[in-house]
Amino acid sequence: MAEEIKADQTINLEGLLCPIPVVKVSQAIKNLPVGGVLAATATDPGVLADIPAWARSTGNELLSMNREGKLIKFFVKRTK
Repeated sequence: MAEEIKADQTINLEGLLCPIPVVKVSQAIKNLPVGGVLAATATDPGVLADIPAWARSTGNELLSMNREGKLIKFFVKRTK
């Protein structure tokens, strides 16, 4: 089984719709040091495409993303 990722900060984006989850992730990642990990939970299926695209465009690293029913959990590492 994969090693569990340790988050430095966790945010709850459940019930928020596009583009708010990406905006909140973008704001929260700025409060972490380089190398810090942000964990988030969301219910908007749009994050399945939006967060990977945001990570690519900002240079941050999407460590994992999984969906269990309506809940989507993901981890992003600040790289710059």
